[in-house]
Amino acid sequence: MAGIHQTAVVAPEAVIGEGATVGPYAVIGPQVEIGPGTQVGAHVVIEGITRIGRDNTIMPFSSIGTAPQDLKYQGEPTRLEIGDGNVIREYVTIHRGTPDGGGVTRVGNRCLLMAYTHVAHDCRLGDHVVMANGATLGGHVELGDHVVVGGLSAIHQFCKVGEFAFIGGMSGIEKDIPPYVKYFGVRGRLYGLNLIGLRRGGFPKEVITALRDAYRIIVQRSTILKDAIAEVEALWPDIPEVMKFAAFVRESARGIPMGEEEE
Repeated sequence: MAGIHQTAVVAPEAVIGEGATVGPYAVIGPQVEIGPGTQVGAHVVIEGITRIGRDNTIMPFSSIGTAPQDLKYQGEPTRLEIGDGNVIREYVTIHRGTPDGGGVTRVGNRCLLMAYTHVAHDCRLGDHVVMANGATLGGHVELGDHVVVGGLSAIHQFCKVGEFAFIGGMSGIEKDIPPYVKYFGVRGRLYGLNLIGLRRGGFPKEVITALRDAYRIIVQRSTILKDAIAEVEALWPDIPEVMKFAAFVRESARGIPMGEEEE
């Protein structure tokens, strides 16, 4: 049975999974579904059409599934979907989607959203994403798997960040960030590959070497971009990570930042 504190306000229509807990003074709306084993802390508010998976931890004073901060939003029945095994720390805000963004905000599995982070409407977070304290996503932002966003960083609406990318603290991002790289600064630059993340992720040495060479060709060499991408795809057609890197740059709608020499 779910453990619901006597001071919590839980709508009769809400679905609370087996072994889930709801702490003191939490408020759970009628269209909310909370999966088995999920722990909802004191004073948490969860509302809207919100689906939360199993074994998540939601710490006190978080606000989950509330209406988007979008002047065009007129109360449409949009959604928020959160996967399994996530840790959502104090004062985190995650808003549901808008009709213009497909109607849904999604958070993947086993993410860590530290205190005061904000996930705006229509964002898509992959698995194992880490957002450090105070990091903010504008609407429609996409973060790939294993992305790390440093504290007090802000990512502009509609930007995409590829998998295993690392965003340094207090950064401001207004362009797309390719997978596997490091980015620092306010309207800053790329600073080579995220080598620590790649090694922790178990990427083979030959893949890291190829990615490093591809980065230098596409980001650092003063070559026409489409020619650089074509060169990389011709050199490493059998390395999926390199092909993914090249495809990300080619398909970027906002462009990518300039690059510096690796540290």
